[in-house]
Amino acid sequence: MSQPVKRTYRADKRAQTAEATRAAIRAAAGELFIESGYAATTMREVARRAGVGERTLYDTFPNKLELFRHTIGVATVGDEEPVAVLDRPEVLAAFDEVDPLTAVTRVVEYTAGLFERAGDLIMVGIEAGAADAGMKAGSEAGAEHTYQFWLGLTRNLFRVDALRPELDAESAADIAFALGSPHVFRLLRRQRGWAATRYREWLTGAVTAQLLRE
Repeated sequence: MSQPVKRTYRADKRAQTAEATRAAIRAAAGELFIESGYAATTMREVARRAGVGERTLYDTFPNKLELFRHTIGVATVGDEEPVAVLDRPEVLAAFDEVDPLTAVTRVVEYTAGLFERAGDLIMVGIEAGAADAGMKAGSEAGAEHTYQFWLGLTRNLFRVDALRPELDAESAADIAFALGSPHVFRLLRRQRGWAATRYREWLTGAVTAQLLRE
């Protein structure tokens, strides 16, 4: 009767160890990608900073591109659950919100939190795309997902007749996509040193002013 319990315990311990190893590798990789850029970061440096052997690193992530994709993917959604941003309950709830200002506020809050976790890595990917086809494809896919994210908001605002009269859902999404870009986030948060609260309040006000009826 005790054997299944032992097997379960050992399996759980292995899973916890693997999760801790991935977390250590992610943390090290994220720091190095941001500090040095994608091209200059080596798998050896990641292994050293993570405190794992190179063989362990390659057993977990076979190449640097897969490591970057995993690192930015987890940073984007905030966990390892295989649920995309557009399918997250808090995002779906924001898209269904009938009060326009509340909908904008919720979407901006999610966006600001995402950029705090992943904005710097997103820019690493964009910059590396100039010389790496795999990174370019990832950045372009990410940009499309981001546009669809804003389009989810603007379709809801159009549905409840909250958009400015000259805007349709697509043109409104174009505006929000530009305002809520990782480029603007980096400019204000990193280069100009805005506090996270100030950035979030500015983005909420800018999206509200540009999209919603007066």
